[in-house]
Amino acid sequence: MKLILFDIDGTILWTSGAGRRAMEGALHEHFGATGPASYRYDGKTDIQIVRESMREVGIADAHIDAQIDAVMASYLARLVDELAAPHTQMKRYDGVMELLDALEQREDRILGLLTGNIIDGASHKLRAVGVEPSRFRLGAYGSDHEHRHELPAIAVRRAAEALGHVIPGHQVIIIGDTPADIHCGRPIGARAIGVATGHYSVDDLLAHDPAAVFADLADTDAVMRAIDDA
Repeated sequence: MKLILFDIDGTILWTSGAGRRAMEGALHEHFGATGPASYRYDGKTDIQIVRESMREVGIADAHIDAQIDAVMASYLARLVDELAAPHTQMKRYDGVMELLDALEQREDRILGLLTGNIIDGASHKLRAVGVEPSRFRLGAYGSDHEHRHELPAIAVRRAAEALGHVIPGHQVIIIGDTPADIHCGRPIGARAIGVATGHYSVDDLLAHDPAAVFADLADTDAVMRAIDDA
């Protein structure tokens, strides 16, 4: 039995900046600043994004903590609007649905999510590109912990609760588009498969020693073999 954990942004889908626009609107509403334009969101959890970008403009952690729930509520409301806006060109990456279908046909594979999105944001984004969140039996989200490297252990614990037995770390495969996706599972012995559909190239991801890297997920058979071999 293997637990296959998918990242969302840059791996399953692209929102053409809807998430960032929603987050910056929420940050400006509650802190009067959006953070540096150079700050990168990819590979981060939503709460980490708030904390790090606001620290960059001099906001103290205590004030960030006091406002975080209100910021997340504002972000979600804005995200719904952004995802539905005419200027947002959503895209589901090639091969995603075929890969999910193939994994669902295997009784020895459990589908899950491992994403920096808070849980409701993850659901809104997936549904916007025609992926039903219930296809994923479990997940670990940015709303579970601020730091991404804590999420694999949370996913493994939830898998044990759902299945009634523990899936060992070396049977956990994380599929994602950033170095953070590759590294976050190593404390539990998980392997990662990189996909260069985000902001990192195949060579960028190879430098972090994943089990495999693909330009995209379009070759279902090849990705399935990599999961089997990882």
